[in-house]
Amino acid sequence: MRDRAALVPIELVGTLRGAMFRGGDMISQFGLRALACGALVSLAAMSPAHAEGTYEIPAGAHFNQEKLGRITDFFKNEVATGKIAGANVLIQQHGKPVYHEVFGVQDVVSKAPITDKTIFRLSSLTKVITSVVAMQLIQDGKIKLDDPVSKYIPSFANVKVGEEKKAEDGTKTLELVPLARPITILDLMRHTSGITYGFYGDSLVRKAYRDASIYAGEFDLAEFAERIAKLPLHNQPGALWQYGHSTDILARIMEIVSGKTLFELEKEKLLDPLGMTDTGFFVTEPERLKRLAQPLPNDSNFRVGREYRTEVRQKWESASGGMVSTMADFSRFAQMLVNGGTFEGKTYLSPQTFELMASDHAGKDSGVERDYFYFPGDGFGMGLGFAVRTDPGNAKPPPPGDLGELKWDGASGCYLVVDRKQDMFFLVLQQTPSERQRVQRTLKQLVYEAMEK
Repeated sequence: MRDRAALVPIELVGTLRGAMFRGGDMISQFGLRALACGALVSLAAMSPAHAEGTYEIPAGAHFNQEKLGRITDFFKNEVATGKIAGANVLIQQHGKPVYHEVFGVQDVVSKAPITDKTIFRLSSLTKVITSVVAMQLIQDGKIKLDDPVSKYIPSFANVKVGEEKKAEDGTKTLELVPLARPITILDLMRHTSGITYGFYGDSLVRKAYRDASIYAGEFDLAEFAERIAKLPLHNQPGALWQYGHSTDILARIMEIVSGKTLFELEKEKLLDPLGMTDTGFFVTEPERLKRLAQPLPNDSNFRVGREYRTEVRQKWESASGGMVSTMADFSRFAQMLVNGGTFEGKTYLSPQTFELMASDHAGKDSGVERDYFYFPGDGFGMGLGFAVRTDPGNAKPPPPGDLGELKWDGASGCYLVVDRKQDMFFLVLQQTPSERQRVQRTLKQLVYEAMEK
């Protein structure tokens, strides 16, 4: 399960007209309206930015090397006290590392040291990779944000919403009601589809997910989408931010429009061009298995309702949580995001596409409600694949950050923060489901405390 305070806001939207590509209607009128809405939300969020007690460092800050040493002290203590097996931590600014240290071992059994080629399970950081490739397909005109999901997967035209009814004796029943409107690609990308997970919360819809054995047997994304389509939605599309398998349904649509498997598509569009040679879904080769990081033996339950064994090749390529990567690979992906969609002279996302992705699409005027399970957390909106910071001072828990910060993490402990205002990202790769939230909050605090004007 995700920490409630994990996401990031958007940069100010520039020329909205640029979001409509000439000759290609790449981003629909609906998408353009969403971008405009995101700009208004960002402007509103910026107004209290200089209020007492808020945090926002001016652009052009640099790192104090002595203060960065506190990060080293913290992680050395985490390993020494047996809280984590190890970690790889990188802070990169202006395209160059300003801090890069490894701690502990990749596996306490083999005691193999961590390197930049150590392979880590990304868990939900997989969603960010999937979403970037989806934005490339939007950019290419293959899909549009306001496309209904049922256009590609017809069974989603018949899904129902599960509304809980409470009797006088306190018993609850689930009433299935029709969709108020179709689920769209936008809903899948900002987690407002009503599709959920069964491993957190106690609603009757989540119980239906747990009881449905959706992970049973051998299945691919096509079969998985059909299994999800048989289940009730947790809420009406667009009504509530709801974490779940939306990204897997998005991935199935990506397969349909491309005629390729998800991994084939990602290799072609992103992984191979970026040089991410160790990033994928499975680690079965003997040489790569030796580089696979493992959590501490007493910390091996990732608590996500299933066991996704990356060491066993399966048909299902989990677009929401199944990928693995290395620091050598993922740092290239992170730098591409810092650059706004470009890396080493190649454009992956145009400025307009990146701006659309990094905008808040779940803000004040979006109609999206938030409950206790709004994992981005207070002070953050939702972009198309990751959180977007919309308030520099009111994020809870309180580690600081700049407006427009982009972030996401995963149940395995991996954590990415992109701060384009400071031309910087930081990334920790670790395998520690039980300690990750505390480690992530502490790391973020130490990173920003080491920054000076």
